Amino acid sequence: MTSGTQTTGGRRPRAVDELASLLRPVAQFASTRSAEIVAGVAVLATVLGLLVVAGAAADDRAISANPGYAQAEVLEGSTFARTVVRFTVASGEIVVPEKGVFYPSGLQVGDSVAVEYDLGNPELVRVAGSNAFSEAVPLLLALLAVWAVLGPIALWLRRRRRAAAG
Repeated sequence: MTSGTQTTGGRRPRAVDELASLLRPVAQFASTRSAEIVAGVAVLATVLGLLVVAGAAADDRAISANPGYAQAEVLEGSTFARTVVRFTVASGEIVVPEKGVFYPSGLQVGDSVAVEYDLGNPELVRVAGSNAFSEAVPLLLALLAVWAVLGPIALWLRRRRRAAAG
């Protein structure tokens, strides 16, 4: 009985040879276009960062267009990615937004914080007085760091490719 991969003598299995022949063009493309790939990663990170800021600005606009104000309590279950809060809206309903509060810098469990929310959608809530642009500084610094690292690498790879070409 055979396993479906044939070997002859000391040679590799045929499946390995076929896989290598499939991957060889990809590896060749990656090596000849490595500078563009690195720059593309930096551009992708920049576009994603700008989309994050644009999305936060759109949420801010929705909150500012129809604002409600409340005192919220920071709850257990908060993580780096979100801070869970509970507050009471004007109708008396208690709201715990699934995504947490926007721009939660420095909040601790048990803190009471003033929040602004969209009266039409109380799930959109931010710490009062904060907005997408005032809190975008860490993101912009991260994007600068991405370009500070990947930009020189892309330039070095491009120069190396030109030198190798003659």
